[in-house]
Amino acid sequence: MKRTYEEINEKIRKRKAVVLTAEEVIDLVKEKGAEKAAEQVDVVTTGTFGAMCSSGAFLNLGHSDPPIKMTNITLNGVQAYGGLAAVDTYIGVTQPADRKGGGYGGGHVIEDLVAGNKIHLVATGPGTDCYTRKSIETTISLNTINDAYMFNPRNAYQNYAVATNSTDRTLQTYMGKLLPNFKNATYSSAGQLSPLINDPHLETIGVGTRIFLGGGEGFVSWPGTQFNTKPEEVNGVPVSASRTLALIGNLRGMNKDYVRGLDIAGYGTSLAVGVGIPIPILNPGIIERCAISDEEIYAQVYDYGVTSKTRPVLGRVNYAQLRSGKIEINGYTMRTSSLSSYKYARKVASELKEWIENDRFELTKPSIQLPKEGAVRELR
Repeated sequence: MKRTYEEINEKIRKRKAVVLTAEEVIDLVKEKGAEKAAEQVDVVTTGTFGAMCSSGAFLNLGHSDPPIKMTNITLNGVQAYGGLAAVDTYIGVTQPADRKGGGYGGGHVIEDLVAGNKIHLVATGPGTDCYTRKSIETTISLNTINDAYMFNPRNAYQNYAVATNSTDRTLQTYMGKLLPNFKNATYSSAGQLSPLINDPHLETIGVGTRIFLGGGEGFVSWPGTQFNTKPEEVNGVPVSASRTLALIGNLRGMNKDYVRGLDIAGYGTSLAVGVGIPIPILNPGIIERCAISDEEIYAQVYDYGVTSKTRPVLGRVNYAQLRSGKIEINGYTMRTSSLSSYKYARKVASELKEWIENDRFELTKPSIQLPKEGAVRELR
């Protein structure tokens, strides 16, 4: 059995496409097998919602009268990049506000923009013959600026670490609070719902793939930074951080429920982003891979008490064990908690499913396949 993108899109247009989430398809494949399930299902939707620190937004703020070439820009006290054209800027989600108390950063600015809130803009420039103004202070919003689009260099990690702590003190990390002496472990993946776990070798995901991004429509624009195909695999899925995606989408179509500024204690600010990717069932092999369950997806447990980049691997656990609330590694019982929201990952996959079923979202065939080989280099 084989199916094309156009055949699936024709069914979507007629509202006859059969769409299941990656969670729903597991039992169907167990019951009927991959061949029969593939005949029945056209699309499987995936979802994830968690901190994606390599994210940000390009903004074109519009020209003032007289015009200004902005070289120093702050938005609600958060430094934005001033090295683009006169009124273009990029704001990164981990940039903190320049004010006492902290807790607010670039991710919160983006959330405020999506929510329709007013943003305090302060900008200065050198003054030139064509851009005579040297300073401006005003308010902007998503409705008053020319352009606003999210561009994220690295999102939707394919699996990630499980973090714990061997030291005798509490550690505050980007993996959350790690209690001393192996008392807890944290993880960050939607497991069986996660986009790149359901298409582990990116057969259907490439440059140009239309996706759910932040509650609106987005696209895969390139391989994500730190794209890595080298980690060991179990059941066809990497057991540690592997492939990533660079994503782009219009902020004006997004929903603040899926774009949330974060303040991670001891680490800094970030942004939680909802990402969902539809997987076309072109053949039985694709649906078989989509039917992978948490019991079959493994992640490695690392000791974050070791500051070296090459932290020791203490063991390996599956996501069913992680979601049970505790794991046992080397004689230690550790309480587990997730930094990503499975509840919202499920909402992303379900909302994307609804869009497709109601002819609000068609699939796109990748214009370029993502690399089959890629490794992460180290700074020396």
